[in-house]
Amino acid sequence: MLFQLGGPDSLEAVEPFLLNLFLDPDIIPLGPFGLLRRPIAKLISSRRSIPVAAKYGQIGRRSPIGALTERQRARLVEAVAPYIDPVAVTAMRYWHPFTAEAVDTLRKAGALDEIVLLPLYPHYSYATTLSSLKEWHRVADAVKWEQAVGKPPERTINNFHDHPLYIQALVQRIESVLRQFTDSSRIHLVFSAHGLPMSLVEKGDPYPKQIEETVHLICELGAAQYPGWPRTHLLCYQSRVGPAKWLQPPLTGTIERLGHEGVKEMLVVPISFVTEHIETLHEINIEAREEAKKLGIEIFRMMPAVGDSPLFIAALKDLVLRAVGIDADEPSGRLSTVAS
Repeated sequence: MLFQLGGPDSLEAVEPFLLNLFLDPDIIPLGPFGLLRRPIAKLISSRRSIPVAAKYGQIGRRSPIGALTERQRARLVEAVAPYIDPVAVTAMRYWHPFTAEAVDTLRKAGALDEIVLLPLYPHYSYATTLSSLKEWHRVADAVKWEQAVGKPPERTINNFHDHPLYIQALVQRIESVLRQFTDSSRIHLVFSAHGLPMSLVEKGDPYPKQIEETVHLICELGAAQYPGWPRTHLLCYQSRVGPAKWLQPPLTGTIERLGHEGVKEMLVVPISFVTEHIETLHEINIEAREEAKKLGIEIFRMMPAVGDSPLFIAALKDLVLRAVGIDADEPSGRLSTVAS
């Protein structure tokens, strides 16, 4: 089971997609005001749907996450097929195919030995990983499985933020863009992760620490492998929603500060995204790019997401096979992400 957030597949789907998003208590916790969630979610999704739909209109009139995740799914099936007989399905959290649809597909596949739950979120967060896994258990525990023994045993991969092949995939992507700069050692490497409300961080969400560790491992490996690795890097957060306090500093504020400091070249690395979607294609590649230009930043580049790159698929393959007890002789380094 591959888990992702999902995205609207048409402009008409934007508002219901946003409604599903804001109805999730793991995204925006309301505490004692939980009874007001539905009317609040309806109000927010109704108001935000018009400007958000306009943004989707500029990147193809739909989210690309469905098609890109399907490519990852197909490549992963090819990678693990020599070792196991895989049935791979995708469960999106807020749009089709929903978890219930994915569970139905999986249930109809026939006898299964084990189920590997693989959230495609490199960094564990209550708002993403936990939310998807909770929805899986809510749906899967309620259905009638074909096998007499009931639901097959599960193996859960909680995160892979420090997996060596994932880190290598990111370094490879960064290096491919660094070649476009005359002197890459002098540019500013700006890592941008999806933001998170501080209310979740204060409850113990490990997301920011895992983000920081990923950035550290990338820069450590990049500097060791690439002589022109940038000497300066920063970490910031994007996609804030609402008035609550979120992780700091923001991407927009970081670009503004660098512009005022006279920085002329930068490479933005979307650190928590494994496919392109509105946060990369519009928020970074259109909005942040326009802001950078206004501030005098002359060269602005964005790293492409790891997508279905061979190294990233190799990382997923390693995770899946190790989860079911198979060593495919892939380098695993300090793999600490599989929990059964």
